[in-house]
Amino acid sequence: MNTASVTSGAAPAGAGIMSAPWFTSLVTVLLLVVLLAAGGAAYPGFLSEQVMLNLLIDNAHLLVIAVGMGFVILAGGIDLSVGSVLALTTMVAAWLLHTAHWPPAAVILAVLVLGAVFGAAQGALIHYFQLQPFIVTLAGMFLARGLCYLISIESITIDDPLFVAASQTQVPLVGGFISPGAAIALIVLAIAIWVSRRSAFGRAVYAIGGNEQSALMMGLAVGRTKVLVYAFSGFCAALGGVLFAFYMLSGYGQHAQGTELDAIAAVVIGGTLLTGGYGYVAGALSGVLVLGTIQTLIAFDGTLSSWWTRIVIGALLFVFCVVQRLLSVRSHQS
Repeated sequence: MNTASVTSGAAPAGAGIMSAPWFTSLVTVLLLVVLLAAGGAAYPGFLSEQVMLNLLIDNAHLLVIAVGMGFVILAGGIDLSVGSVLALTTMVAAWLLHTAHWPPAAVILAVLVLGAVFGAAQGALIHYFQLQPFIVTLAGMFLARGLCYLISIESITIDDPLFVAASQTQVPLVGGFISPGAAIALIVLAIAIWVSRRSAFGRAVYAIGGNEQSALMMGLAVGRTKVLVYAFSGFCAALGGVLFAFYMLSGYGQHAQGTELDAIAAVVIGGTLLTGGYGYVAGALSGVLVLGTIQTLIAFDGTLSSWWTRIVIGALLFVFCVVQRLLSVRSHQS
């Protein structure tokens, strides 16, 4: 088996442009351009620098979670626990700050470790006990969400100066500003792109997602890689929780309900194949921006219910899944 071909997700020779690994990502970018152009034509000020940067500010937590989810899906798995881990992170952080009076740096470190350990435990159950990722992470979703209410059934306000400063600080960028959370999200994305394309870990993730048995025959550490993938997803969910706490300045068990589905949608719309082994981590950014643009268009319209966001995203997800399946069949027939 050619490791390079697995890593790049390259289609067989002669399959054509539609079978190229970057084709669905290109479609996503074109869709984003069309949505932005439609918004600019319909609503004055839609294409202003700050409105565009607000897409990053409002969705920084989702971008970080989608990066972690991208690795999980590339490895042929799924993680339904990320939204609940985000909520649990905000609750634990708020409780440690408000009740236990921990310093904010220690709180952030503690919740990041908690998220990584939670994810690693799920990965270990999936690999060593040969359990389905859907079932394990569904259980993790219920567990993390339930633990939130053991801490408090009410929202806990965060008034720590560091968190308040992170919420209010503006980082200048191209005629506008972004939040520290958005800057952190972009840094995480850049590191993840490098890891996925240039590291042995990234190549192992692609290989396992492409064909786990072949990866074993190649001598790759499949078990360790799977555990690390889910640990990274848990870490990203916890980091997303920290960014969400910066954004909302509260911990609450109801935070981020459905975020796991938004993350999956962003990854798939960004061009990653749900069956694994094919796609780009960078696609998470375009996927998140598409979702954010749809939300912004509906907000600018002012007459549509917020549920139209779910309807449009669901329709897009159906379309991208069908397109991916057709391209996969075309690739195998070529």
